[in-house]
Amino acid sequence: MKPAASTVLSVPLAGAGGEPVSLPGTLGSHGLASLPPNEIGPRARSLRTTLRLADGTARTVELFEEPLRTLAIRVEGRAPGARTRAEIVAAIRTMFALDDNLAPLYLALAHDAEFAFVAEGGIGRMLRSVTAFEDVVRTICTTNCSWSGTERMIGALVEHLGTRTASAPASGWQGRSFPSAIAMAEAPESFYRDVARAGYRGAYLRSLARMVAGGEIDLEAWRAASRAELPDAELEQLLLALPGVGPYAAAHTMILFGRNSRLILDSWTRPRYAELKGKKKIADRTIQRHFKRYGEHAGLAFWLYLWKTRHLGREALLD
Repeated sequence: MKPAASTVLSVPLAGAGGEPVSLPGTLGSHGLASLPPNEIGPRARSLRTTLRLADGTARTVELFEEPLRTLAIRVEGRAPGARTRAEIVAAIRTMFALDDNLAPLYLALAHDAEFAFVAEGGIGRMLRSVTAFEDVVRTICTTNCSWSGTERMIGALVEHLGTRTASAPASGWQGRSFPSAIAMAEAPESFYRDVARAGYRGAYLRSLARMVAGGEIDLEAWRAASRAELPDAELEQLLLALPGVGPYAAAHTMILFGRNSRLILDSWTRPRYAELKGKKKIADRTIQRHFKRYGEHAGLAFWLYLWKTRHLGREALLD
């Protein structure tokens, strides 16, 4: 039986600078947003996901937009108490980067016809995970493999190591949260080899989980730090020192952390950019030079340029 659900909370769909936030634009911002424990509804108008809470339990929530740019949060099961409500709201605000101010980016793009759709539709937020640890793990699972491989690895992590809700089915990943660092650290090598089939990434994932679970590194503090506290160059070096993180993964993780200065250059973005420019190949330095004018938002501007013709398209986002 499907658990009872009630709408208990709402969050304004606006960024820290008062700029609008697009629900479908954020849900369609990158491929990892659609992987477990996330389920994106038709035309990216809703999101169902399961959150692991501080008390060790998990709750499934469904998000959808109400009039006047309000994000409604429907929580499955019993009505949550005040502490749980506050924790859920904080998690959703993190996922949608609502405390980030993209108004300066919109201002920088205002006179660029190629980017008119950004400010008009409230586009530009990359859907994040609730924790920085999850974002790093998800990114490592995209390195040097097919998309089906990424789906398999993340699906297995959620199904077998995630925290279950009271109403979760006996098998499958639905009703389960993304696993904690402790759960991943305690999983045996055989799980990563035979179940997740993570290949060489298995050792990286176990090592990363142990570093986080043991307090050797604090990814959450890295993500929360301001540029003044932790400049982009220093954050990049910290990420590059992590097991399984190279230049591509570092740039991808930085954007998910709200640090938008680095361009995500990989086997999809390079040829896609060249294709849009009508060329066979374009050197990385040429691409970087073109987007340098966007300063601390150069990487996000590059991603938006590629993304605007992918997934939803402008018309679907703004109708």
